Amino acid sequence: MKIIALDSSGLVASAAIIEDETLVAEYTIQYKKTHSQTLLPMLDEICRMTQLELTSVDAVAVAAGPGSFTGLRIGSASAKGLAFALDKPIVPVPTLNALAYNMYGCDKIVCPIMDARRNQVYAGIYEFVKSDENSGEEPDSKSCENSGEESTGKSNENLSEKLETCYNLNIIRPQCAAAFAEIANALNELGREVIFLGDGVPVFKEQMKEVMKVPYGFAPAHMNRQRAASIGALGSIYYSQGKIQAAKDHVPEYLRLSQAERERISIRPMVKEDVDRISQLEEAAFSMPWSRDAFLEMMEKDNAKYYVAEREGAVIGGCGVLMAADEGNITNVVVDEKERNRGVAFKLLKYLMEDVSKLGIKAFTLEVRISNAAAIHLYKKLGFVSEGIRPGFYEKPTEDAMIMWKR
Repeated sequence: MKIIALDSSGLVASAAIIEDETLVAEYTIQYKKTHSQTLLPMLDEICRMTQLELTSVDAVAVAAGPGSFTGLRIGSASAKGLAFALDKPIVPVPTLNALAYNMYGCDKIVCPIMDARRNQVYAGIYEFVKSDENSGEEPDSKSCENSGEESTGKSNENLSEKLETCYNLNIIRPQCAAAFAEIANALNELGREVIFLGDGVPVFKEQMKEVMKVPYGFAPAHMNRQRAASIGALGSIYYSQGKIQAAKDHVPEYLRLSQAERERISIRPMVKEDVDRISQLEEAAFSMPWSRDAFLEMMEKDNAKYYVAEREGAVIGGCGVLMAADEGNITNVVVDEKERNRGVAFKLLKYLMEDVSKLGIKAFTLEVRISNAAAIHLYKKLGFVSEGIRPGFYEKPTEDAMIMWKR
């Protein structure tokens, strides 16, 4: 059995060829260049050096995620292209399973962690158990630990083949995206020594000193990052178990939304269930906030429209307009403090004006404190211009209002 293995899930780009129980070739690099420039040329080089006929391979194993969104897409596209061209299946190998497999035979808890940004890690918790332990039988220590001894009465066999029959990768906690403290708590509860590896180690090393209550250490340099050899070795096992996909069905397993998806804002009409949240935002933002009852009253009016912005299902802002004839008076604009300067108010107001313009509204007006430079800048960006001052309009503190119009 021949397996092509690819991993571009992190900073490392790696390609390998596994034939039966032998690592025929591996090319791994972690140095500046992007994976789109390196991955397939690396595979081409090892195929050339080993005189591999691509048509002779049985499957393409690939790191299926999690990891870098761009890196995973490059690896997935490369694997799919090869699998389509060769009419071979893909073996999707969970990235963290393969990272843990670097530590094959380790008697400690193995915890690979990858930096997921936003103070999170991609992590899993694993252990290696002798295969006999899974059936409740005592392990054969000679066959596991003395596989090279002639006293067994058998010729020496490839050590990796012997070891593979002795240990299984046991998943204590499947790969997930979580705060490192959450992973640390789970490890502390197990009460066993831990080996960490992965690109999350240098990022969270200082935090480990604070939250880890059990002994821990780190994988050595040649084992602490992604390797296509581990993708291929574990992929060979999965292939024999029938865990394969057609090329057309393969998609990476991101575990978390991409940054673009996390940043995506959806805007919809406000409903009564939103009022408590909008009222909270008003109270946090303004010295003279609208009450909950005021919002409910306005929402009952036929000539009023109110909208909310959501990100990942959470309401992060809202706005409203009161209409008369062909004019709209924008009554409210509020955005969660943590979401400001990210374009939320701009998108809310743009949506509002486009939506009510369909009802015949041709001009919009609003008032803004003359000291609120950020808001004035926003309104000018949307096409509003100052057309006057309303003295003493605001209280707490008393301040003039600038009257702005977009006609």
